[in-house]
Amino acid sequence: MSGDEGNGHDSGSGVGEGRDEEVGARRIPNPRAAADDFDLESVPQLPQPPTAPPSHPSHPCHPSHPEEHTPAPTPEPESPVAPPSALALSHRVLKALLGAWALAACSAEETAAVEEHLTGCAPCADEALRLRDAVGLLHTDRSLDLDPLLRSRVIEGCLGRRPAKIPVPAWAAPYDAETARLDALLSDIGDSEWHAPVRLRWFEGERAVNRKTTVAGVIGHLMTVDGLVSTALGLEDPLGSGERPQSPVERTETYWAAAYRPLTRTVREPWRDQSHTLIRTVSFAGRGVADLSVSYGDFALPLQDSLLDRAFECWVHGGDIAAAVDYPYEAPSPTHLHRMIDLSVRMLPAALAERRRTGLAGPARQLVTAGSPGRSLHLEVEGLGGGDWYIALDSPAAAGSPAHTVAQVALDGVEFCQLVAGHISPVEAAAGQEGDREAIRDVLFAAASLSRL
Repeated sequence: MSGDEGNGHDSGSGVGEGRDEEVGARRIPNPRAAADDFDLESVPQLPQPPTAPPSHPSHPCHPSHPEEHTPAPTPEPESPVAPPSALALSHRVLKALLGAWALAACSAEETAAVEEHLTGCAPCADEALRLRDAVGLLHTDRSLDLDPLLRSRVIEGCLGRRPAKIPVPAWAAPYDAETARLDALLSDIGDSEWHAPVRLRWFEGERAVNRKTTVAGVIGHLMTVDGLVSTALGLEDPLGSGERPQSPVERTETYWAAAYRPLTRTVREPWRDQSHTLIRTVSFAGRGVADLSVSYGDFALPLQDSLLDRAFECWVHGGDIAAAVDYPYEAPSPTHLHRMIDLSVRMLPAALAERRRTGLAGPARQLVTAGSPGRSLHLEVEGLGGGDWYIALDSPAAAGSPAHTVAQVALDGVEFCQLVAGHISPVEAAAGQEGDREAIRDVLFAAASLSRL
């Protein structure tokens, strides 16, 4: 028997063929092989430098002999680590392992079995790709705060798929939106913040006045004045039955005085129930209810304007509360803000005439018949809710006209609303002024006089 036969090294043996088949196989995914995954026997060895025998100094009495200093034998290379063999698993089990495989939570044998299965099963390969994409979305470094527009997008999507059978009238939508925004603010504050001091500001005559209350007191004030709309619709008045004042100031003072102890967060629920009842009632009442008169004592407004006025005050006092508790609070949507500005502009001629009767404004210069164009001031509102309005100066019954403009005032939309709310001084409000100075002053102070508690 030859030495080759005795050692069993046959070039055509099954060992070489098995290795070629294993190296040629493709798996999904195909990672880059590590250095210790190769068959080291098939890698050509670099020539090694000859090993010199250790040199030992010769002793005169003991001559050196080469045969006594043979080099140490070179250690044999370690056998390479074999890759994990794939397990023989059923399709059902392999499909159940796809989620763990996408999260890299499988053992080496399970990973090999799954990846080998993916090369021949298209449905599982598609599912594995989707799971890998989903794993890429699992980041812990993202903000956990909800998108502030998430609520509006969800509601819009829901209403788009299934519109309400009884929709809220368009003229009541600002009140619906502002009460919802204020309620969202109130839901985020703690019990102690309901006692945070809030200073309410408005104009009386030629000077600014204010009144100190709390967050809970502001909500009680809103609920009490909203009661004017409730009574006009035949609903329950928060002041109860019997003799009730009509003026918003008197109603608020009456409500605050009736509280035997400081108001707390318990006022939120009756205020929110009242706003929901108002919206539901006007939605079921139909079109004719929009012109129903709502009395404020010294003046009256149609119901559609009254709810717009209540939406405006809800936004303004929501901003007062937000400032007191250090909470971000944005302006209304441009569409709603435009309608609030338009209501204020329509009320300006009557407010200007009232100030003229009390000697707080200059006399009328050019009286005209009702509905005829007369001297006008051009109010240009920029930014959110912007537009152009022409305000009659000499008579509330006159019509504003671009051809009869004697002055022009330019204001930002939010700034104009802050002026109407009495939160900024008339002398500091206008960004641009041109024309009759007396007319400009009279209109700006008339706008501030629309404010009230």
